[in-house]
Amino acid sequence: MTGTASAVLTALASAREPFALIAREPGWVEVLTGRVVDVDLLAEIPLTDSDGRDREVLALVPFRQVTERGFACHDDAAPLRCLVVEEHRRFSRAEVIEALPTAQIPLGDAGFDVADDDYARIVRTVIADEIGSGEGANFVIRRDFTASVDADPRTAALTWFRALLEHEKGAYWTFAVVTEGHVAVGASPEAHVRAHGGVVTMNPISGTFRHPAGGATPETLSAFLESTKETEELFMVVDEELKMMSAVCSDGGRITGPHLKEMSRLTHTEYELEGHSTLDPRDILRETMFAPTVTGSPMQNACTVITRHEQTPRGYYSGVAALFTPAAHGAGHDLDAPILIRTAYLVDGMLRVPVGATLVRHSDPAGEVSETHGKAAGVLGAIGAVPRDEAPATDADPDEPAPEPRPLAEDPGIAALLASRNSRLAAFWLNPQDVTGEGPFAGHTAVVVDAEDRFTTMLAHQLRHLGLAVEVVPWAQATPEVVDAADLVVSGPGPGDPRDPDSARMARMREVVGRRLESGRPLLAVCLSHQVLANRLGIGLASLDRPHQGLQKTVDVFGEPASIGFYNTFTARVPAGTTHVGPAEIAADPETGDVYALRGVGFASVQGHLESILSRDGMTTLERLVAQGMIPFGS
Repeated sequence: MTGTASAVLTALASAREPFALIAREPGWVEVLTGRVVDVDLLAEIPLTDSDGRDREVLALVPFRQVTERGFACHDDAAPLRCLVVEEHRRFSRAEVIEALPTAQIPLGDAGFDVADDDYARIVRTVIADEIGSGEGANFVIRRDFTASVDADPRTAALTWFRALLEHEKGAYWTFAVVTEGHVAVGASPEAHVRAHGGVVTMNPISGTFRHPAGGATPETLSAFLESTKETEELFMVVDEELKMMSAVCSDGGRITGPHLKEMSRLTHTEYELEGHSTLDPRDILRETMFAPTVTGSPMQNACTVITRHEQTPRGYYSGVAALFTPAAHGAGHDLDAPILIRTAYLVDGMLRVPVGATLVRHSDPAGEVSETHGKAAGVLGAIGAVPRDEAPATDADPDEPAPEPRPLAEDPGIAALLASRNSRLAAFWLNPQDVTGEGPFAGHTAVVVDAEDRFTTMLAHQLRHLGLAVEVVPWAQATPEVVDAADLVVSGPGPGDPRDPDSARMARMREVVGRRLESGRPLLAVCLSHQVLANRLGIGLASLDRPHQGLQKTVDVFGEPASIGFYNTFTARVPAGTTHVGPAEIAADPETGDVYALRGVGFASVQGHLESILSRDGMTTLERLVAQGMIPFGS
């Protein structure tokens, strides 16, 4: 296909050829054409031809692909659709806009599939029944804006793409992907994962400020940035994405930011994470399915909770559009994969725009309803489904081009508020993360037992910084042989009630803790496993009045104050003032008796997550507790 942007786009509008339009570089639009191949697994994405030559592929990865990791979902059999690129062109943004259709596409029977009151009821249920019972720290539950469309799908796609280019700002990718029977057009603000030259980056975005009438100002934005709920929401998703980074990157992942992501109707807060990996980009994508900003945490249980509270499949919502490009710097492929959010789907004459809100322990149901409206409005306003925002009145000369508004992040007060957030975070994750193999416990091995919370990947990374050779094993594989072989066993965190008599996972964690405790061999128990250990020692367990999900507290850990991040709904509790139970010394809240840590010969435990970004004193406290556990080895 040759010619100008106008000729190429006119041909695409009338042909049956699949295509994609992508605006990701300032001033440019990429046009990709080729053939479609649907595959079952990420490993089957066809990155090479029959002769072994690398080729470019754009893959639409549906949410159902989490089944590759054994996670739950409403499985709609949405295909992992690959556009094998045969021609890749680039035109100026202005030229493309000029060539695209402008007539508004009429919509019928428009509205949300879940009413506002019903969505608010779901929010209350998730807070009470899921977060309140220890199933996780946060969950994203979606609702869909739907409408009927009586228009040619290709014309609709091109029209909506132009509208988003003109009316939505700040997107990471603005795109249209048109294949047989399926259209996706969106303006995604968020890169999920990128890999270029061995450098992997992730871009957790959370916290949503809905612009007031007339636009955002430093004054209105300041109140949002000072919100505890919005700040902790962002910290929780950074923790969750660091779990993924620690799984795919040898150096764990370093945090930079925070920054603002300013869009037409919303402003978000974001961080960027960076690390190094030698994995195939398809494996990187598999290990990072999917962003906690659109699922929740811990990830595996979030998928289960989503399945309980969403009645229909997600399709491609919260999946990714993954562009695999042959690397210019050598063999293999680079990866650029934005999250599929703020996207309109058109199938069989029905428009669907899915949106979700992140529900945390102190979510306000009305506020979360409003957030879904705000997120949908960017796409819906651009395509004319809801009224577009009017620009505020000014005295400017109408014949002069309007100046670009000053980015809010450049306001000194806003910049100071953003920078102040990092004072709460662990310096460990703000600094380079190279592992040298040296440290106080060099020469010893550790097994970290994962109870379905991949905080264990971050914990393993910190343990490697202390010199330990570490293996992470899922709870089901923590057999007596595995448990007995390691110098140190770290029994890890996980969701749920540690007292649950019907959970095979809880039973196995009790076996792991009991076996190490009875043998006298080194044991460190974290969060859920700390509760299991406490109960084994005869200490009672109780539910907290308010879950401590993403809560930062400074507590006394055996005579030393430590700032630690907590993600717990249950707690071990002793009478106030109790300092010992059996062989264990206790560090507990002097008023409530909530147990923060235990230690004895050959064992130690902690309720908080020393690996969390919220644990400013995490590494020093971890080293102290590992040393306590390693006493039988003289360390």
